[in-house]
Amino acid sequence: MTELSFSLIIPVYNRPDEVSELLQSLTEQSVNKFEIIIVEDGSEKKSDKIVEQYNNKLNIQYFYKPNSGPGTSRNYGAKRASGNYFIFLDSDCIIPEKYIEIVFENLNKNYTDAFGGPDNAHKSFTKLQKAINYSMTSFLTTGGIRGKSEKVDKFYPRSFNMGYSKQVFETTGGFSEMRFGEDIDMSIRIINAGYKTQLLKDAFVYHKRRTKLKQFFKQIFNSGIARINLYIKYPESLKLVHLFPLVFLLSVLGLIIMSVSFSFFFVSPICLHSLIIFSDSSVKNRNISIGFLSVITTYAQYIAYGIGFLKAFIMRVLLKKKAFDAFNNNFYR
Repeated sequence: MTELSFSLIIPVYNRPDEVSELLQSLTEQSVNKFEIIIVEDGSEKKSDKIVEQYNNKLNIQYFYKPNSGPGTSRNYGAKRASGNYFIFLDSDCIIPEKYIEIVFENLNKNYTDAFGGPDNAHKSFTKLQKAINYSMTSFLTTGGIRGKSEKVDKFYPRSFNMGYSKQVFETTGGFSEMRFGEDIDMSIRIINAGYKTQLLKDAFVYHKRRTKLKQFFKQIFNSGIARINLYIKYPESLKLVHLFPLVFLLSVLGLIIMSVSFSFFFVSPICLHSLIIFSDSSVKNRNISIGFLSVITTYAQYIAYGIGFLKAFIMRVLLKKKAFDAFNNNFYR
């Protein structure tokens, strides 16, 4: 196997402060043999001045291009990369100091042409960010399909912490123009092309995600839309676990209606579920406030995904609308 050389490719949109935190964390890596490619995707709040502060500390390149979305921006960076293995990170991540070392050692020990890693909450995150992290990563809320377990389904790397070889890029052409679900689309095409993926459980990143509940709701709503878009492209990609948020949404609505019509008894399953989430999150985060917020973020996650999934099913499957015609206002700008 040829010696690994890493190119870290990071698309950015209006996040100079977070880019600064990300780059600072990369200066602290235990292994510093990598290049960084920042692709500014048509931002109004540019990160060029931030990047300049790290020119003497990191091997870094900065590019500015018109807005086209995260997937095509990653491709833009890949075409300008000199490494033979590309690692994709989101700009709102903080990277633990042994991340590169762990990835390097794992790929040398058990090479695969693609990998993904999980995410954790950093101690500096707000309580809401920690609650969101719990809701999106806990086995009790997502079944472990978002990067901490391979037991639920075949592992599909996600773009906030994902790597694949230059050969994969040349074979597949990189990410598609999809604005949502482009990372799962990429993972499906990697697997369909005959390449193997692996989960590196120790190669985690601290992922900030959204800082406001409204932003989080919109993000997950769009994820529900993406799942239907993926289903239309790859019918076999839709699993029973992906239907759970919709079933949950309809069940909650049904229980609420029955409780209003008949008895409070029908709401008791919701109360029990909320108590379990509250207790588990409070213990894991060692904070009751985060436990309470985790109940809110978990229900927001299920409801947002369920609504997005249902709306996309009606618009795209039943009414045969095209992706951009049906959801033009929801795609990131």
